[in-house]
Amino acid sequence: MGRVTEPNQVLPVPPADLPGTLGELRASGHRYRTVKQELRDNLLARMRSGEDRFPGIVGYDDTVLPEVERALLAGHDMVLLGERGQGKTRLIRSLAALLDEWTPVIPGSALNEHPLHPLTPASRALVAEAGDGLTISWLHRSMRYGEKLATPDTSVGDLIGDVDPIRLAQGRSLGDPETIHFGLVPRTNRGIFAVNELPDLAERIQVALLNVLEERDIQVRGYQLRLPLDLFLVASANPEDYTNRGRIITPLKDRFGAEIRTHYPVDLDLELALIRQEADLVAEVPEHVLEVLARFARAVRESPSVDPRSGVSARFAIAAAETVAAAALRRAGLLAAGSAPDGVRPEAPVARVGDAVSVTSTLRGKVEFESGEEGREIEILAHLLRTATAETFRARLAGLDLSGFTALVAEDAVIETGELVSSIELLRQVGTVPGLAKALDRLGLGDAPTPEQAAAGVEFVLEGLHLTRRLGKDVTESGRTVYGGRG
Repeated sequence: MGRVTEPNQVLPVPPADLPGTLGELRASGHRYRTVKQELRDNLLARMRSGEDRFPGIVGYDDTVLPEVERALLAGHDMVLLGERGQGKTRLIRSLAALLDEWTPVIPGSALNEHPLHPLTPASRALVAEAGDGLTISWLHRSMRYGEKLATPDTSVGDLIGDVDPIRLAQGRSLGDPETIHFGLVPRTNRGIFAVNELPDLAERIQVALLNVLEERDIQVRGYQLRLPLDLFLVASANPEDYTNRGRIITPLKDRFGAEIRTHYPVDLDLELALIRQEADLVAEVPEHVLEVLARFARAVRESPSVDPRSGVSARFAIAAAETVAAAALRRAGLLAAGSAPDGVRPEAPVARVGDAVSVTSTLRGKVEFESGEEGREIEILAHLLRTATAETFRARLAGLDLSGFTALVAEDAVIETGELVSSIELLRQVGTVPGLAKALDRLGLGDAPTPEQAAAGVEFVLEGLHLTRRLGKDVTESGRTVYGGRG
C-alpha cells in the first residue's frame, strides 16, 4: 500500500491564484520548510486558535495526545505501541491534516522535490536551465501521506527501491539516481510515511530503514545515493511481549525520537463516545443498550479468561452495536412481512437488550481466550453480557420503585418477549404499570417515547429484575423469552 486514497476519490484542484512558475513563487514570499517544520508551525497555529488538533480521536486528550504533540514540536519520529484496536492507525493518519494544504513541487519528480530545494541532479539541472520560468505544480496534503502494512514478504525494493535494469541498459551509471526505481519511502519525500505493525517486518528489512531515520539518505544495492530525504516517519506496533510476532531491532528503535504507549478508553463515557462516533447503525439503539455493550466490552477486556496480551479491540464494541442495530432492523423487516391490519403502523427498528444475545456468537472470533477456556467461549461471553446488563440496570434504575413490574406476574401471569415479538404485543401484555414513566425517563427515552422505545425500556426492566433475582425467566423452544414468577 502506498498513498492512502479512497476508491474513485476525486483529488482537490489547486486554487487558481497559486503561483504557476518558480519566479512567481519567489515573488509571493514563499519559503521552503521541512516537513517537521510544517508540522510544528501548523500545530502551534492550531493551539493558538483553539482549533481541534486531532479531530475524531477519542479518549487520548490527557494521555497520548500531549505526548504526540511534544514529539511533533521536537521534530521526533515516533513509534506508537499498543494492543490492537486502540486507534493507532487512525491517529497516524490524522497527522496529515497538520501539513500545509498545498505545497509546490517540480512537475514529474518522483520524489516530490521542492522547486527551491531540488535533490536529484536532473532536477537541479532543470531548475538551473529554466530559472524563474520553470513551471511548477502543487501537491495536496492528502497525497503527501504514505503507509505500508509490514508483512514478512516486504522487500527492501518495496520500501527503498531497486536498480532498474532497463535504465542501466540505456547507458546510465550505477551512481546515477536516474537508474533507481524508488520505493514507497522516497516516493513519500516531503511527507509523512507510516509503517504499520513494524515488528512484523523482517529484521534484515528493518535495517534498510536505519539510514532513512538518522542520516536521511538511502542505500540501494550496496552503493549510497546522497539524497537527503525530508520525511516524518511514524510506526505502529503491538507491545514486544505479545506472543511471538517479532521485535523492533534495537538500532532502529533507538533512532525513533519518541515511543508513545496507546491504550483503550479509560472510562465508560469515553467507550460510549467512541461507539457513538464510529458505529454505523442501521437502526435506533437506545442509550441504555449502548451502555450495556460498552460495559460488556470493558468486562471482556478485563476478564481473566481472556488473553490480556492480545487485547480486545475497540472494534469489538463498535461491531456489537452494529450487530444489535441489525437485529432490530431484521425484526422490523420480518414483522412487516405479516398481514398487519389496516391502520396499524409498521414496526420501527429500535434495538432492545435482548438483541445483544446474538453478539456472543458472532463476535467471539474477535477475542483471544486463555488456552484453558477452549470450548467455553460463548458461555464466558454470555456471562459477561449478563453482568454488563445487571451493572447498567443498577446504574440507571437504582432506587426506583419497580414493584409494579413484579406485581404483573405475581399470580402466575407471564410476559413474553423475544426477537420477533412486536412492540405493540409486548406493551399490550404489560398494560399500565406504576413506575413505568419514571423508568423510561431514567433510561433517557423521554416523556413521549414511541411504542418501540417503550418496549425497549420495558424489556430492559424485565431483564434487569431477572438478573437481580426479583423475577423468573425461561426461554421457550421457539426462542421466545418468558418472564414470570420469582427469581
